[in-house]
Amino acid sequence: MLFSGTKLSDLSKASIIIILAGFALVGGAVYFFTELAADVLEQEKFFVDETATDVVRSITTPWMDTFWGWTTDLGSVLFISIASVALLIFLLFFSPFSRWVGIYFAIVMIGISALTKLLKVSFERQRPEVLAEYDGTGFSFPSGHTTGSVVFYGFLIYLIVISPLKKPWKWTVNVALGILIALVGLSRVYLGVHFFTDVVGGMLFGLAWLLVCIAALEITIWNQRRRQSGSVQTLSKGKTERKQEKG
Repeated sequence: MLFSGTKLSDLSKASIIIILAGFALVGGAVYFFTELAADVLEQEKFFVDETATDVVRSITTPWMDTFWGWTTDLGSVLFISIASVALLIFLLFFSPFSRWVGIYFAIVMIGISALTKLLKVSFERQRPEVLAEYDGTGFSFPSGHTTGSVVFYGFLIYLIVISPLKKPWKWTVNVALGILIALVGLSRVYLGVHFFTDVVGGMLFGLAWLLVCIAALEITIWNQRRRQSGSVQTLSKGKTERKQEKG
């Protein structure tokens, strides 16, 4: 059975509250901030955005166009979706981790997709440039490539951390993944389909949602282990009592 050993009772009230609070606080707080800041975002340009655009224009070269084009594909909806399905299958069927790890991975990916779309519609910030070639369509804030990359590759970092790999390998792989996340975000600025503040917002928002879900996952697994430990202790106590009765 796919979910053998995993019961709904393992999903503690604390976990449910954390997940709902994650949606409500992260999505709701940003939404209300949007209402207050919408006029500013639509009518004014941030200095950091203008500076980033000027820097990009000064360093643009053909080989960098190719490099950043390939890099941005690693955060595309198509790539992240395919990679997420593959990872989910691995977590549910082949990994040594609890089935809850796979379940929460699905929650974190579906959640970030829904919340990012909600924020884009709420802000309605126009892009600096519309380029369908690089998925540069729709509203601009926050960067969907960035939020998706932070959550997907960030969850991979979490899996590496809890894996039995040796510390040198953990550091090497996780630093590489961290750099990849940053590069995907920067690629959106270089290609001109996002403002720098779109990327920063995507980084912060994606990280907040990822940490909320990982915290809920850890609480769920802890609750599951506590239940299993209690069952083992009860069984052991019963065997001891039966032996004493026979003696």
